[in-house]
Amino acid sequence: MKIFRTPDDRFAGLPEFPFQPHYQQVEVDGTALRMHYLDEGIGSRGVMLMLHGMPTWSYLYRRMIPPLVEAGFRCVAPDHIGFGRSDKVLDDRWYSIDRHGRAMKALVEALDLKGVTLVCQDWGGPIGLRQVVDTPARFGRLAIMNTWLHHTGYEYTPNIRMWQSLWKPGGRLLEEQACGFVMRNFLANFPGDPATDLTPDEIFAAYEAPFPDAASKAGPRRFPLSIPIDDDSVGNAPVQEADFEALKRWTGPAHFIWGARDLVFTEAWGREWAALIPGATFGTVNAGHFLQETHGAEVSAILLRRIDEEGRNP
Repeated sequence: MKIFRTPDDRFAGLPEFPFQPHYQQVEVDGTALRMHYLDEGIGSRGVMLMLHGMPTWSYLYRRMIPPLVEAGFRCVAPDHIGFGRSDKVLDDRWYSIDRHGRAMKALVEALDLKGVTLVCQDWGGPIGLRQVVDTPARFGRLAIMNTWLHHTGYEYTPNIRMWQSLWKPGGRLLEEQACGFVMRNFLANFPGDPATDLTPDEIFAAYEAPFPDAASKAGPRRFPLSIPIDDDSVGNAPVQEADFEALKRWTGPAHFIWGARDLVFTEAWGREWAALIPGATFGTVNAGHFLQETHGAEVSAILLRRIDEEGRNP
């Protein structure tokens, strides 16, 4: 099996990204892979495990990490296998949500993370919430942003269906420059957001940095095709459904922070989900799907306020 490791010079000089890389070897189905993660802060108040989705990497959390570290949290932001600085298996068929979940489990165990707040968005939801259900003793709090868990009755929006179609054979996002293209175009569609001070070229370069060619993008290519829209055999659908049901019995704090302009995972869906978890809070920011990118400081402020309010309300 061929494995690609993105050269370090691809990450040199990225704007707003002063963090040092950290690496941990994980094993998945007998294959040793190097997984990258950011690790900032001492953690007197616990750990924030911050999971990205598609087509992003830990760069997405750069604006959330500093205020959370200042507030006393240790921020651990991994790159999924196939993304960011993590190793990239060059066989599209290798990638599955189950393997992503097992790689994340291996990282959490290797770092022996405890007292964890899961911060998740997009595919970080199904991958991260699996960890919470499997090893609840390690987790004390949920912070859920613009994501989902597949379950019976879930209605996939037209925008999700369109997104998946763009990555199927013949879809225009299979072009070589897809990842940077997605993020640049996303920000162009949300003018006036407070944190769009990077130029389009800088955004393109930052999200394209992990992927010097088409072959290295096997991981991003597989995520859209793993959405179990019309086929429950993909995307670990039965596991997602079991996790969705299990989280209805979650007794720790749960805070939903939602980009209200997201057409993929809508505010209505976020509110519906939050209502199913006892004691969960729900708040919005005036953002689209990638709220960490455009509203990172605001999201961190909301999360810290919710944490401070825990236990005050009956």
